[in-house]
This record gives sequence, structure tokens and C-alpha cells, in this order.
Amino acid sequence: MSDPSAAAYEAVIGLEVHVHLKTRSKVFCGCPASFGAPPNTNVCPVCLGLPGSLPVLNEAALRSALLAGLMLGCRIAPFSKFDRKNYFYPDLPKNYQISQYDLPLCAGGGLEIEADGRRRRIGITRVHLEEDAGRLVHTEGGAGGSGVDFNRTGVPLLEIVSEPELRGPEEAVAYLKELRRTLRYIGVSDCDMEKGSLRCDANVSIRPRGAAALGVKVEVKNMNSFRAVGKALAHEIERQARALAEGERIARETRLWEAEAGVTRPMRGKEEAHDYRYFPDPDLVPVVPAAALVEELRASLPEPPLRRRDRFADRYGLPAYDAEVLTAERETADYFEACVAAGAEPKAASNLIMGEMLRLLKEAGIPIREAKVAPAGIAELTRLVAAGEVSGTAAKEVFAEMFAAGRGAEEIVRARGLAQLSDEGELERVVGEVLRANPQSAADYRAGKAKALGFIVGRVMKATKGRANPGLVNKILKKALG
Repeated sequence: MSDPSAAAYEAVIGLEVHVHLKTRSKVFCGCPASFGAPPNTNVCPVCLGLPGSLPVLNEAALRSALLAGLMLGCRIAPFSKFDRKNYFYPDLPKNYQISQYDLPLCAGGGLEIEADGRRRRIGITRVHLEEDAGRLVHTEGGAGGSGVDFNRTGVPLLEIVSEPELRGPEEAVAYLKELRRTLRYIGVSDCDMEKGSLRCDANVSIRPRGAAALGVKVEVKNMNSFRAVGKALAHEIERQARALAEGERIARETRLWEAEAGVTRPMRGKEEAHDYRYFPDPDLVPVVPAAALVEELRASLPEPPLRRRDRFADRYGLPAYDAEVLTAERETADYFEACVAAGAEPKAASNLIMGEMLRLLKEAGIPIREAKVAPAGIAELTRLVAAGEVSGTAAKEVFAEMFAAGRGAEEIVRARGLAQLSDEGELERVVGEVLRANPQSAADYRAGKAKALGFIVGRVMKATKGRANPGLVNKILKKALG
């Protein structure tokens, strides 16, 4: 239950999001950046920090970082550099991390989000490029112990730091989801939280409502899902409010979220920048992005997902829910627009994609670009349904075969005899037979039992193997039943 004392305070939240860039090799060496390899197999002298090895910047990682910065509306620094962030931990083989300190690659952007029914622009402080650390592996059981896997060491990491402008867990989660969607739109990361390719630390403080000064900042780590972020922030805000209400001081510290217990626990005192003893990395030259490269990347930017969502609702008359689902992934949105361009009615195409297409894609475990159904096939099938040549039920059957075999809708309808029966004389004959076979149901309907009509319609559909035009069947039945 929430603490009533929390209502007197306002939360101030800033997020530090770390994103693995989707490159084939690591940021400063040629080792594979792939996930899931056996421990300590994707390593070399450079990412292990062995004496005499020299890092070289991965151009693909730089392009991805610039692209992300541009998509987030950041200024691209004309001169940037890499720094050494010194700290000592078992998963950091060099005892420092190559990162960026005072001259980040990108700064001063923003991201528009929608939370609690309203839109807000959240400022982006900086976007910079760095290398990831390794991973500690703890074993349980009789022997116990810990090991370190350096495969992740040197994987290109983008750190995106927001302004402290988020005002609650709902906004924080909305920001994370919109950021994830945006980065996936430009293809720089898969942002898979289960694989650790999107991680989030939150800086949380509270202050009396209406106050200008910020409270004491607490960092919360170890949140590995959107749900965990929401719950951890809600708990931490309530914890701080309760402490202040009881006259306690908030310690400036780093805390870990323990999901099973539903609480944050102290981890260590919060580090300051000087604790890391930053200094320029002498092995890496400064980064001076060419103006032509920046403009090339800027010209390649797609329409932002939130803006595209609005356009889908306005241009195609789609409900807000449809627009949100269709624009969740760039490939799905592109596919939908290709269907409309091929002649599909927008709402009909939306229903087919959101229903049968996404279900079958999930079952097959493939992206929409690998589907055998071309946009023209969606247009063809929706046109047959609109013309009354195929029933909605038969359309699902037709689409399943289109998806499996890549055949055209009309070809499948002809081959399997799925054309909708709309011959009025033939349907009158079938209806007459069904009524004679079910006199009690006919009497029930005439006596005011409306449900009886549904039973009779079902019998007609069964007799025609689902091919009867439902609208025409209802019309004939009501006429026959008076």
C-alpha cells in the first residue's frame, strides 16, 4: 500500500540508459560482438587489455552513435575524444573503461513521450560512446564460487543520459519504451533487455511539491525489465518520502533493486566524477566527424515512431490502438503502408496484419520482412472480402495458406472452393431445408427467442461448409420466419 506521506513530495528522475550497438565486431578491436558464445572465446589482447595492445575505433560503432544522436535531436560535437574512466572491479581487465567525459559525441537533444494521456518532451543531456565491461558469473551449490566472462568486454555501448525531468515511474517507463522503439527504428540496437543490450540506471530524488531545489540524489541499479523499472522507482520514491517524514536524512548512495523482495538495498556510496580520475586516452585519436558524414546520416533518418503513430491515425483514419501496434516496429509500419499503396483498404489491412499476420509471425519466429505474403497479396485478399467473394472466416483460412506457401489469394480460393456463396436462389433452397429440419428452432424464434436465429444461421453455414454469405443468410431467414 502506498505511503500517504509520498503525496507531499514530487519525484525528480533522470535515467542513464546503456545500449549495446548492433555491430559485428567490438568497438576497439575485431572480436565478434555477438551474444551467447561460450565464456571467454570472443576475446583478444586488445579487449583483455594486455600490454602492448592498441585500440582502434570501429567506424560502424561511430556511425551508429552519430545516427542515434541525430535521431534524438542532439548537436554533434565537431571535436570529441575518448577518456579513461578508472575503477577496479573483477570484470574490468584494464582497470579502466574507455569512455567519454567532458567532450561527448552528442549533446542537447530530446525525446517526446506520451504518459498519462499527455505528451512531454524529455531533454537528453548527452549521448556518448564507450566500451562495455565483462560479466561476473556466480555458481551455486556445494563448490560455489564466481568466475568472469570477458566476451562482453569491449562491446560498443551507447550511454544516453536524460535531463532530470521525469516526474514519476509511469513517465520513466514511457520514456524507456519510446527510446527503445526509436533506437530500433534506426536499426542501431535490438534493445533486448533479456540479453542485457538495454540496461537502465535511475537517479531519483524527491522534493516538496512546488519547491525549486533538488533533493539528495540516489542511484538505483539492477533493473532488467520495464516492469522492474516501474516497481523499483515507485518503491524508492515511497522509501525516501517515508524517511523524510520520519526526520531521517537521505544518503547519497547507489542502491540495488531486489525484485523478489520488492525493495532497494544499499550497495555503496555514490561516486563523483573525480572518483574515477578521468583523463584523455593517449592511445586513441580525437574524433572529428566529417560534415558530409553527418549530413548523410541526417538524410537517412526515418520518421520518428510517435509522429508516425499520429500520421497513421490522421491519414488512414485508424483507431489509436491500431496506430500504436502498427508503428511499434518500423518494418511493420512500412509493410502496412506498402499494403495501402497496393490498394488495400487501411482498416481492413490493419485488422489482417494485427490479427493473423502478427500471430503467424510469432508462431514462426520470423520478422515480417521474411513473410511470404507480399503487400499486394494483402490488398488482393481484403478486396475479395470487401466484394463479398470470400467470407471473413474463409479469409483466415486463405491467409494461413498464403503465409505458408506464398500463393495468391484468388488462386487459393479457386483451388479450395472457398468462394462465398451469394446466389440468393441457392441460399433460399438451403435455408428452406434447414428450417424444415429444425422446426422447433423456427418456432422459438417466432416466439421471441432471438438466440434461436443464431442457431439456425450456424446450421446454414454448416450445410454450405462455411461458404454462405452471412448477411444474405440473415436477410433470407428473417423473411422466411416473418
